[in-house]
This record gives sequence, structure tokens and C-alpha cells, in this order.
Amino acid sequence: MNPVRMAWIIARIARRHGRDPADGAPLAGLRVLDVGCGAGLASEALARAGAAVTGLDAAGAALAAGRAHAAAGGLVIDYREGTTGRLLSDGEAGGFDAVLALEVVEHVADRDAFCADLAALVRPGGAVFLSTLNRTARAFLVAKIGAEYVLRLLPAGTHDWRMFVRPGELGAALRRAGLRVADITGLGFDPLAGRWRTQRDVGVNYMLMAVRGGAGAAAPC
Repeated sequence: MNPVRMAWIIARIARRHGRDPADGAPLAGLRVLDVGCGAGLASEALARAGAAVTGLDAAGAALAAGRAHAAAGGLVIDYREGTTGRLLSDGEAGGFDAVLALEVVEHVADRDAFCADLAALVRPGGAVFLSTLNRTARAFLVAKIGAEYVLRLLPAGTHDWRMFVRPGELGAALRRAGLRVADITGLGFDPLAGRWRTQRDVGVNYMLMAVRGGAGAAAPC
């Protein structure tokens, strides 16, 4: 999933800054924050696209793995342990051209507070990207039962289906934080091609882009 997801995100960051996504380093000179970065899958893709990347996570062990992997690949990534609130208290408000929070919001207890932090961290005119799981019966069967108990792709109990977020709900939380949804896409696995792809269907996995201080369309339900 990650290459397809990051290609979608990098293309939209680049185009907002008048860049060609096909250039070798389309995000050069831009500062990007990866919230909940884990061991750095998204952070490394952003760094390879030329961005100055800050990876934020509360799990020190994951960050240690990320630092080691980035060093082995010759990538410079500023990995920090902590929360969005810690970054804001450190004076990082409005410090990033783009902020990512991928597969994070479905684990957050206070969605409005989290979205407000993301909005505060991105500069005016900058973009916030989130990816998550829709709260549908299909998502329960595929992402909860299928991934955790049938295929065992994830440890049992990784997700609480009640915390999955409908696009309309997430869009409303982002609007309350001063952001506007500008783009949305679903993500699905194509078994015939053996790969993930973007799609119009947002019934299971989806991601969206929201802009601080910009106009955008409302998220569909």
C-alpha cells in the first residue's frame, strides 16, 4: 500500500507548490511532518522526494529502528519522540509545509483535539494528509476480521472498529480545526494485478487532503 499512498500524497504536495511530481526531488526545500511515523515507511519516501522530514512517534523502539534504517539508506530524517502537543510546546506551530497522519486517527481518543494540533502545525496554505479506515460493515469484515483473525496480517486487537472514522465525520472535525477537505480517494487491493491502487470506493481504506485556509469540497459520507 505504501508506494501507492505516498505517490498520491507527494504528487499533491508538489503540485500545490508548482512542482512537477515526476522531477527527481519534487519536494526539495519543503518541510514535512510525519505524525505517527513508526519505523519510517512514509518518512523515507518523503525524504527520497527531497523533503526535510520530521518523523514524530511516541514509540521509542520504532524510532530507533527508523533511525537505523534511514542511516543505512543514506537518508537524513529528524526523528523525534513525543506527541503533537509536545511539538507545539516546542514552538513548531505553523512550521511545516505539509503534515501527514497515516493510520493514526482511528487510534486517537480525542479526534477534534488531534485535528486541531495538525492544523496548528501546518503553515497557512499548507496541506494535511490523513489515511484511515471507514466505519462500515465491509471495513469490519476486511480490515478487522480478515486482516487480524483470518489472514493474521496484524496482531489481534490492533483495531477497534468503533474507532473507525467515516469521511463525513473526519471532514467535520477538520473543518472545526480550520481546515477544508480538498481531495479524497479510496485505496483498494487489485487481486488480478497483485497490487494496491487508488479508487473512487472509500468503503474500507481511504485518505484525504485538507488545506489550512484554503477552499475545498466537503467530504462524502
